Amino acid sequence: MQAYELHTPTGSSSWTLVDAPQPQPGPGQALVRIHAVSLNYRDLIIARGTYPGLKLPLIPCSDGAGQVVAVGSGVTRVKVGDRVAPTFFQVWTDGERTPEKVAHALGGGVPGVLAEYVCVDAEGLVLLPDWLSYEEGATLPCAAVTAWNALVPQGGLKRGQTVLAQGTGGVSIFALQFARILGARVLITSSQDDKLQRAKQLGAQGLINYRQTPDWEEAVLTLTGNQGVDHVLEVGGAGTLPRSIAATKEGGHIALIGLLTGAPGKPDTTATSAKHLRVVSTYVGSREMFEDMLKAMSQEQTRPVIDRVFPFAQAREALQYMESGGHFGKIVITL
Repeated sequence: MQAYELHTPTGSSSWTLVDAPQPQPGPGQALVRIHAVSLNYRDLIIARGTYPGLKLPLIPCSDGAGQVVAVGSGVTRVKVGDRVAPTFFQVWTDGERTPEKVAHALGGGVPGVLAEYVCVDAEGLVLLPDWLSYEEGATLPCAAVTAWNALVPQGGLKRGQTVLAQGTGGVSIFALQFARILGARVLITSSQDDKLQRAKQLGAQGLINYRQTPDWEEAVLTLTGNQGVDHVLEVGGAGTLPRSIAATKEGGHIALIGLLTGAPGKPDTTATSAKHLRVVSTYVGSREMFEDMLKAMSQEQTRPVIDRVFPFAQAREALQYMESGGHFGKIVITL
């Protein structure tokens, strides 16, 4: 089979296309023919060599979808022919996050899915509904489950509350879609007006161009009657966290997700305590969360937003496109 491998992380062009032996499923495993893969910002920082705990060489990427073509002994969860997506954490099926459950993340701690065939834990597979394509299903395991976990299991989002989503990448666009499904109001930021207008078409009710309004937390307060939002999906890190704290109402919730502006943010405990904020790190989620999210999406057949699709031979170009920051929603590679 063909697969991409990361041998020396030097940036967005460091994936190497190789011929590799096709894996065979062992006990409890399933062999999946991958039809589509989607990219996350994590894939870029892994390619740059700035992600901890890598075991090289590594097949990159955590998010894929495909069809089961063989199963090992003892497998009852899936069967040959099933359309599936592997979970980001192969052994976190349900319950609370523990170090043991998050030690096996695809494309980081264990080989990823940017290959024609992958062997995965059969318990770490989710069945895709028929109305989702492989390309759409491939966008879900990391970004979508992260947004769902931040808003629902962790955030306890209620109808009528207000959510602030930063930027128009995968996590933020999924957060916009899920919040609208659940009856919440969404404010969104971007440096580009055309992206804000696309977000408006998806249901965003407050649009903030942070390039034109650097003090965007003031705009959030204006849009919320000086109250602040109930939930923030903080994808920026240390560079944006102080503004997120200022933009959140007393007793609100901030989900710490991303590293777009550098190191993870450490909240000012004086500021968060004074406002009684709940600031929690969100690290994707469990298989149970993935399945609950699909049930919610199925109510209106909510489709993921895909910006652009690249063929397998242009996987490096897809990662370079992500690096450019021009995308709105998800970037997908098809096999």
